Amino acid sequence: MKVQLAVLFRAALMIVAVGLSQSRAQKGPEFAKDGNLVLPTGFREWVFIGGPITPNGLNNGKALFPEFHNVYVEPENFRYYQEHGNFPEGTVLVKELVLTQTGKYPDGSLDSASGRGYFPSSLHGLDVMVKDSKRFGDTHNWGFFSFGHQAPPYQPTASVKSAGECAYCHIAGVAKTDMVWVQYYPSLTTKTRAPSRLMLTSSTRRPSAERSQAQTRCYG
Repeated sequence: MKVQLAVLFRAALMIVAVGLSQSRAQKGPEFAKDGNLVLPTGFREWVFIGGPITPNGLNNGKALFPEFHNVYVEPENFRYYQEHGNFPEGTVLVKELVLTQTGKYPDGSLDSASGRGYFPSSLHGLDVMVKDSKRFGDTHNWGFFSFGHQAPPYQPTASVKSAGECAYCHIAGVAKTDMVWVQYYPSLTTKTRAPSRLMLTSSTRRPSAERSQAQTRCYG
């Protein structure tokens, strides 16, 4: 009995700790008094939806974004997109730029155990999209921000970019998919199947005596 109570007590502490952690996690965008966007926090713990790359070696040395584009979205907004095909108000998309390792080939690629290719080296910038129809209605409900294209630490706040700097490209290319290049992020459009109810019930419906024995093995 004492062992079971100790286990329950530890479980309760874990639940409280998780709750506190979630309460500290950022939910949606945060704006300063001057209207600038505050640097998002904890985004590397969000859902990673992809990391496209357009290297200089394949673009005559003039790629607009020669780094990997590591893109993150909050879990609830990821699930919303899978269900509805668009993002809800308040969605934050973070694109962290990652430099490539320098390879020996003319196109910048290098050899690895898995073959020749491009591989990440160091962080080198942060761009953010925010969906807010009241603030950014003129650019299809999305605002675009850059916290610098350099190694961390990134700038603490950023002002919205003009339509001619970022939004125009999204409007021209992906206005029909909520301003996001979803063709490069298959996880957005591929739903994850929920665990089978049969699997869940068959593993949990044990006779009471069997459950008691299992608990004794686990907790004793």
